Amino acid sequence: MPVAIAIRKAITGAGLALAAVACQSNSTSSENQAATGAATPLSAGTWRGVLSTQGQEIPFLFDVATDGGKPTVTLRNGEERLKLDEINTAGDSTTIRLGVFDAALVVRPDGADKLKGAWVKYDAKEPYRVAFTAAKTTASQDLFTGGTKKAEVYGDLKQGATFRTEFKDEDGKTYPAVGIIQQDSTGGSGITGTFLTTTGDYRYLAGNLVTKADGEHVLLSTFDGSHGFLFDGKLDKPGNINSIKGDFYSGKGGHETWTAVLDANAKLPDANALTGMKPGQKKLSFKFPNIFEGGSISPSDPKYAGKVVVLQILGSWCPNCMDETNFLAPWYEKNKSRGVEIIGLGYERTEDQKLASQKLLKMKQRMNVGYDLAVAGVADKDAASKSLPQLAKVLAFPTTIFLDKKGEVRKIHTGFSGPGTGKYYQQEIDEFNKTIDQLLAE
Repeated sequence: MPVAIAIRKAITGAGLALAAVACQSNSTSSENQAATGAATPLSAGTWRGVLSTQGQEIPFLFDVATDGGKPTVTLRNGEERLKLDEINTAGDSTTIRLGVFDAALVVRPDGADKLKGAWVKYDAKEPYRVAFTAAKTTASQDLFTGGTKKAEVYGDLKQGATFRTEFKDEDGKTYPAVGIIQQDSTGGSGITGTFLTTTGDYRYLAGNLVTKADGEHVLLSTFDGSHGFLFDGKLDKPGNINSIKGDFYSGKGGHETWTAVLDANAKLPDANALTGMKPGQKKLSFKFPNIFEGGSISPSDPKYAGKVVVLQILGSWCPNCMDETNFLAPWYEKNKSRGVEIIGLGYERTEDQKLASQKLLKMKQRMNVGYDLAVAGVADKDAASKSLPQLAKVLAFPTTIFLDKKGEVRKIHTGFSGPGTGKYYQQEIDEFNKTIDQLLAE
């Protein structure tokens, strides 16, 4: 995620709702009811979708296919492929549920091989929508249209360039980041990349190098179901990527500016030193409801006695948390016999415990999560901090806390560098395994 704008403002891309009636976070919404014999407007092939917001266009590609006679949609973000299979058509309206997120693309035909509609989130505090259009295209379609594509290869971008980056929100607050941008090695205008921050990363970004009337631009975007991001950066000098300045648009209302300077040694503050326990505290004491009715979870439960325990602070609405869960779920199955347990502490966008349990249960089922999950509270960093009073501060979703065999907190890791960050993701995994090995050996 970071989730950066979202996490810092506790909105995480602020829920997008089609209308007040569609703002319900449950399966009874009329948009979720299956059709009887209605034909889907989704024809097989590649489509180019566009979210229109803040006077900008956030483009993304997706593929439509069939699986068992039913349509599927696969979102494409760089190397990432996100398959969506909950698709229902009623009348002329088709609802494409967006994976584990309480969100959907609600579309209808707009001519031959064209769609229009909205990206909606059902867990918003108020009605929210972002207009969406799509048209059939080809798999080789440039993500960004308009302007002149830069065909020459920038030497620093060919192998992947690293940038020392700073973002500034509209209140003037700044935060550091590390930018990674890589150009298509064949010399095309296509680029991929991401930005890492202390709260996580902006996941898989893709786009183009484009020359506009005012100069050369780096254009990157992504849509993962929970976030729609656009990064528009202008090179200070044509043909020179040493310095870039631009704008970052997130969803309907999120906007920040950013500057990036080429720096192979750029790095973030130590993720293991950003927060800690309050003075004199060594253990976390909590008892949260299990996602299964009637149960509860506490680190003092007999199940965890004498074991190394990993606490994962997460939310089903958080893409960075899902990246971490995609790593932790299979890791747990391979390693639980070694004497290690994982407890997922879910902070959801609802105060309704039953509804929060349903959201986390859906995540558990879709992602094959075998470790325990609890409903810990609402999706707010301050609320999360209060629910874990021995902890100095929760700074990010996700946050990973390591307990030794005595139940004492030995390490707190803020954020998670996901697979979209390349070598940083591998470093994250290596560090995780090293920590577990050390704690198990004690």
